Amino acid sequence: MRAERILLGGVVQGVGFRPFVYRLARTQGLHGWVRNRAGMVEILVQGTDTALTAFRAALLHQAPPAARPELAAIIPASFSGYDFAIIESGGAAETIQGLPPDLAPCPACLAELADPANRRHRYPFINCTQCGPRYSLIRALPYDRANTAMAGFALCPACATEYNNLADRRFHAEPIACPACGPDLRAGEHAGAGALAACLALLRAGGIAAVKGVGGYHLLCDAANAKAVAHLRARKHRPDKPLALLLPETMLQTYVQADEAALAFLRAPTRPIMLLPRRKHAPLAPNIAPGLDEIGVMLADSPLHALLAEGFGRALVATSANRAGEPMITDDATAQTALAGVAALILRHDRPIERAVDDSVLRIIGGSPHILRAGRGLSPIEMRLPFTLDEPVLACGGHMKSTIALGFGNRAVISPHLGTLDNPAALAGFASMAADLQTLYGVRAARLLVDAHTGHASARWARAQGLAVETIWHHHAHASALAGEYGEGGTDMLVFTWDGLGLGPDGRLWGGEALLGRPGAWRVAARLRPFRLQGGDAVARSPWRSAAALCWQAGIAPPDGLVPDDLAYQAWARGLNCHESTAMGRLFDAAAALLGLVHTTSYEAQAPALLEALAGDDLPMADPLPLRLDDTGVLEADWAPLLPLLRDESLPPARRAALFHATLAATGLAMARRMSVSCVGLAGGVFQNRKLAEALLTGLRAAGFKSLIGRQIPANDAGLSFGQIVEHGGRTWMMR
Repeated sequence: MRAERILLGGVVQGVGFRPFVYRLARTQGLHGWVRNRAGMVEILVQGTDTALTAFRAALLHQAPPAARPELAAIIPASFSGYDFAIIESGGAAETIQGLPPDLAPCPACLAELADPANRRHRYPFINCTQCGPRYSLIRALPYDRANTAMAGFALCPACATEYNNLADRRFHAEPIACPACGPDLRAGEHAGAGALAACLALLRAGGIAAVKGVGGYHLLCDAANAKAVAHLRARKHRPDKPLALLLPETMLQTYVQADEAALAFLRAPTRPIMLLPRRKHAPLAPNIAPGLDEIGVMLADSPLHALLAEGFGRALVATSANRAGEPMITDDATAQTALAGVAALILRHDRPIERAVDDSVLRIIGGSPHILRAGRGLSPIEMRLPFTLDEPVLACGGHMKSTIALGFGNRAVISPHLGTLDNPAALAGFASMAADLQTLYGVRAARLLVDAHTGHASARWARAQGLAVETIWHHHAHASALAGEYGEGGTDMLVFTWDGLGLGPDGRLWGGEALLGRPGAWRVAARLRPFRLQGGDAVARSPWRSAAALCWQAGIAPPDGLVPDDLAYQAWARGLNCHESTAMGRLFDAAAALLGLVHTTSYEAQAPALLEALAGDDLPMADPLPLRLDDTGVLEADWAPLLPLLRDESLPPARRAALFHATLAATGLAMARRMSVSCVGLAGGVFQNRKLAEALLTGLRAAGFKSLIGRQIPANDAGLSFGQIVEHGGRTWMMR
């Protein structure tokens, strides 16, 4: 007999791990104890060598479904006890190893929710060790009830019995509650079941309701009622951007075309929004996702949303209640003020939300789910680094799709989606998250990493903190994020960093580059031929500007009606308020404008989204753009042949859109074939385009390349913060 102390990190708190350890040890006849520490689980166990070996293996391979245990240490120990017990949590002095995410109601809880004989029948806050809120209600660690938003709800005798019963699935379920002792619903003068009924009645009548969810408020309305959707759009100042839908599980196939693999992702405990093909005759208002062939759908992420979805019986619009670019609304007082003119009814509850968490968004690319936005159920994302950092760093990401990443040791923790830092509220949320991450993980950053664009609000914030600041080039961070996710870095790889805009070392606004190298040592190997854009920041909202600029630079007149007046050309010709760019995202904007899809946009990436939808599912064969080496040895793709194609009215617009995508995929493949590499990656927001990404990946793999695209780390700017840490680490290792 011998004893050992086992430390387990990863996601091991809030997922029923201690009861699992207890039952496992008792079943195997082992002695000792288990307890929570600051984000870890500590086990002292005594038994034979054979029993201990089997016990350690079972800890990792038989863990509860929501757990992700990582063996941190095994230390010889002495022990003389004879029983196995769960003991009081240890102190919070150590760095924590993992925060549990918020999880949707599990099948067992949903069954109780629907059972009239169960004391939690139709209780909107039902949960157990395998489901329920976690990250959004944690105030401090260790993860005990006293350190959560549930601290103010004293357990009734029945819940206390379950909480302390080792055989019960609610044993030490910290958010445990029931109608007798837990949170309750309110809607005006209505409470409990009456509040829920009032909300459903309003929705059936075509009204708009605000509902307090797990990580913030949503706005809901009938997705089949075009008038209700139009009212919501007008009140939220969201004229065109697609709206996400909350569906009853039994009606999924009524609205979307999805195989079993996609449905499994929808049903997962993370409950993301998934972008899926819309069924042709789905009973939806035409203004749900104008011009698009996919819709964003989700299943209920909480018992309350399950009751709403099943009670309504068909699709509901479920969009965040905050203004565009601002943080999620989480407190009731703000909701009453901000939503008074938007929603006719506010359905709230008295469980505090400790931190805002937006919905996660996924898209199937090449048969696998890829994160476009990490939020509820998926955040915070924790990644292993391919090196050990010399000091803790805080990476501030970019300006749009903002995230923050904390790097320490060989780990990086990436915050949930924070939005665009365009206003004081968004920047306040950014600063709060920066402090929150460091406090929760017990780590103080010694250095801040920022995008090289000095105009970004995140960079300005960082330079006011009094710490060392290191700048990271935008597209180097994109490439390094991909390399870091896949553990690449030992050999050179080629990464296409195609996006909207990002400042490059040469002063141009990049976005069409292919970088060759590894983290800390990237160089431009290929790019889109540079072009001159006029209008500053207005270019991103005005696809006509990109279309006109390409026409002018090619020496041809823009189509009639494209340019509103002669002033734009005069400014372009004189170089006033102009910048040189290679941005692939602006090329997509130009194509959409030349095809007459959109002149001025109302949401980010509207033009590329419309262009992708028009292109259809089957892309034709196409030749690559002409390639030539410039004076510095960089391979340039000439975009000029695309202009006559896009303006060829003898071809249907859908055919032109498809050929545009196919040409760019062929161009990427032709560039890769000119490089001496075996590994090629796709990074940057352009590769959220499923049709382009799949076509290019298919071509690369058929040509024998190892081909990568981000899955856990978004290809868009949400991945910049992680990429900044990987790039910083690569620089450090290069100097050694």
